[in-house]
Amino acid sequence: MNWQAVSFDWNQARAFLAVIESGSLSAAARDLHQTQPTIGRQITALETELGVTLFERAGRSLKVTQTGLELAEHVRAMAASATRISMVASGQSQAIEGIVRISASDLFSAFLLPPIIQKLRTLAPKIEIDIVAVNTISNLLEREADIAVRNVRPEQPDLIARLVHDSKGRYYAAKSYLDKRGRPKSPDDLVSHDMINFGDAEQMLMYYAQFGITLTRDNFKVGSSNGLVAWELVKQGFGIAPMSVDVAAASPEVEVVLPNEAPMTFPTWLVTHRELHTSKRIRLVYDLLAEELPKHMA
Repeated sequence: MNWQAVSFDWNQARAFLAVIESGSLSAAARDLHQTQPTIGRQITALETELGVTLFERAGRSLKVTQTGLELAEHVRAMAASATRISMVASGQSQAIEGIVRISASDLFSAFLLPPIIQKLRTLAPKIEIDIVAVNTISNLLEREADIAVRNVRPEQPDLIARLVHDSKGRYYAAKSYLDKRGRPKSPDDLVSHDMINFGDAEQMLMYYAQFGITLTRDNFKVGSSNGLVAWELVKQGFGIAPMSVDVAAASPEVEVVLPNEAPMTFPTWLVTHRELHTSKRIRLVYDLLAEELPKHMA
């Protein structure tokens, strides 16, 4: 191998890829636990070493050049190889294999988990993943799942919880529905619209009430306790429903209702039991979810 041809530092390439993946110097600095000036200096050094321009600078914003986009694919391959090296080395003392059960809502399981599981398959192909898609809280202490993605923090002392993201939600409806029934101008206008029921109409009424929206059972003509079915009803024009912006982003047939209203916020917790400290396979999956989930959530 011609070592003289390799003139750049891996840390510089890693900083470059982090900016590409995160979208900004500040976000890359947070991801790599470094300062923003350090990231900037590493990228400048990489551009100097390679003799190319990776980013066009316009004020405080960065726009990746075509050369940068082409090089990013090679750096991604380097990052994947580096990760595999770490995995192989750590697996020498204890095999990373076996089943890991991940519990999440059906919508979350269908829309957000697959790309993360795909990455896991590359990193640890001997780990078997069983996705437990339920809209109730799995009992981790009774091993209904090894890891759970929840919107509430657990109270049991034997569970470990990590807040991975403060998610956002909005009201959505199909464009076809809004073209036919009109677009609400304020939350009060929702009382004259059809709302999709996610299982229990009484609970839905209480949910809307906490936001100062007074509805009745007459607003809920159609619904399902299955989140995927309920969301499909929204997409096919049966009515309006709240949804996380992450899930809605994958459905171009819907649009935001009340776009001028502030979005709803709700936490996303990653939960496991204390076996995390002794099971390498569970720790690996847990750490990967903690790292990747925020990248797939707005």
